[in-house]
Amino acid sequence: KISRDPLDEYHSPFDFEQGVNTSYLYLSPANSDTPPSSPHPDSVPELGEDAATSVGPPPPPAMTEEERLELQEELMKVEEEIQTLSQVLAAKERRVADIKRKLGLNPLNELKQNITKTWQDVTTSTAYKRTSETLSQAGMKATAAFSTMGSAISKKLEDVRNAPTFKSFEEKVETLKVTDE
Repeated sequence: KISRDPLDEYHSPFDFEQGVNTSYLYLSPANSDTPPSSPHPDSVPELGEDAATSVGPPPPPAMTEEERLELQEELMKVEEEIQTLSQVLAAKERRVADIKRKLGLNPLNELKQNITKTWQDVTTSTAYKRTSETLSQAGMKATAAFSTMGSAISKKLEDVRNAPTFKSFEEKVETLKVTDE
């Protein structure tokens, strides 16, 4: 009987002799298959090198000094335009606020106006009108049905009251009432 230790049969895909890469805290597999998001062996920083600075942005495409100057100039112009547009927008927003203040409009009044306008839009819509008409017709039919049902119940109760069995029962109750007094 041979006793084998299960740990003797297991072979890890990791090379524990290599150790842990402390910059990334990633244990590299022995066959050097690395997950897609992990660094490739050629980009692993040297001992003591900062990992964040060693993995920088890709180098810019090769361009002439003239092209670089043109792009910098264009960048400055676009940033200047953005600044100007931001200032114009801020001035327009101040003007709108001033006009609204002069008109007596405040956020609550605007909300009320928006709700009123939205409700008017809803009530004038074709779908609302159709639904309203349908509900109105349904209400009339329901009223008629309840009226008919009420009449039928009243008639049935009258029939029961006039039935000989009920009359006999009513007479017996009357007799009991008279004898108790």
